[in-house]
Amino acid sequence: MSGPPPLEAYWQPDRPGAAWAAPCFVTADEPGIGGRIKERPEDFLVEEIPLYEPCGSGEHLYLFLQKRNLATLEMVRIIAEHFGVHRAAIGYAGLKDKHAITRQVVSVHLPGRSDREFRHLDHERIAVLWADRHTNKLRPGHLRGNRFSIRVRGVEPTAALAASRMIGLLARVGVPNRVGEQRFGLLENNHLIGRAMILGRLREAADLLLGPSASHPESQPEARAFYASGRYADAAAHFAPALRTERGLAKALAKGLEVEKAVRRIDRTVASYFVSAFQSAVFNAVLDRRIHEGQLGTMHIGDVAFRHVGRATFDVTADVLDKTETRDRVASFEISPSGPMWGAAMRQASGVPGRTEREALEASGVTEEQVALFDRTTGGLMQGARRPLRVPLIDPDVEGGVDEHGPFVRCTFELPRGSFATVVMRELMKTSVGDEEEVDE
Repeated sequence: MSGPPPLEAYWQPDRPGAAWAAPCFVTADEPGIGGRIKERPEDFLVEEIPLYEPCGSGEHLYLFLQKRNLATLEMVRIIAEHFGVHRAAIGYAGLKDKHAITRQVVSVHLPGRSDREFRHLDHERIAVLWADRHTNKLRPGHLRGNRFSIRVRGVEPTAALAASRMIGLLARVGVPNRVGEQRFGLLENNHLIGRAMILGRLREAADLLLGPSASHPESQPEARAFYASGRYADAAAHFAPALRTERGLAKALAKGLEVEKAVRRIDRTVASYFVSAFQSAVFNAVLDRRIHEGQLGTMHIGDVAFRHVGRATFDVTADVLDKTETRDRVASFEISPSGPMWGAAMRQASGVPGRTEREALEASGVTEEQVALFDRTTGGLMQGARRPLRVPLIDPDVEGGVDEHGPFVRCTFELPRGSFATVVMRELMKTSVGDEEEVDE
């Protein structure tokens, strides 16, 4: 197994992918099957597994929808327009892949209004599979997990044998809970923007968000060139409409607002996303080292254990580690070692695990004191959390076959909320697998 990159590599702008790509694989002893995914929507199916069922009454209309080749937030806009409500009245448990067929629940807040008031939703990319009422809004994380069915194209059906061996190993050891590439954005630099914001280097944050990208020169080149030359109004006009944050920041600068004030006015949800990308890069660096050492699911003194049901944490002391019960709970995926999503209120590891985590943070150029200061001055934007280093792969299956589009290998499995199917597929394919929308956190 090749070793993980130096910790500093995760923070180099000229190393796109270093913060999220998998330099270390649990399945390193098996060559990848190669191939391609997402050649057509039918090749990537996702279905939410609900945390609870609607009770049948209440102010919120729950809709179980199937969407095709449609981003979740675009679906939210369509649903809001159909019911004549603000987008804030729409709830959803997680974002689902655009280039796929996905099934998910959304809620619509309709107090005092009867379902009979509304015409049937007729849209070429959205189908309503069922509708019911419930008492509360659906919120991110209100699901147990997701079930995936993914076809790999460009491979022979016999590759299913190798894929089955690897997916069996992942089922026994666990899936690395890597934060996938989508968290790091189109330019793969969201974590760098987050770091600049935490350090108070707000001009740098604006340059990373709006300026030309050496690694992705094809991304909005005209708009970024206008920004670099100080023509902010032209930059705002040339950024794609979907890039609302970029357009909004460029417009603020065009109106003469100082860059520091303009960056501080970025929507809090968007700012938290940049901070989360920073935390994710640190987490991935810790994860890579645990995988390289063969310690993904091994508990050590000083670790912080994570309960998969309930998401509580506790410190692993020598007494805890000596118990047969602890080993049994690790083997059954009741608990796992965790890594840092660094923040002021985060429970810190100690001993060797704690030293590894602190070294990963220090390599970013951010100190614990700066984390605490940023959290205080932003009203709790960086409180932090623990994230399990691995997650269970539930009910996996692999088959090879041929259909009207040619040969394929189909992989089916379930993952808990907040985990990425692309991490599993990269373990099996050992190639780039494309993007996947953010999920469920």
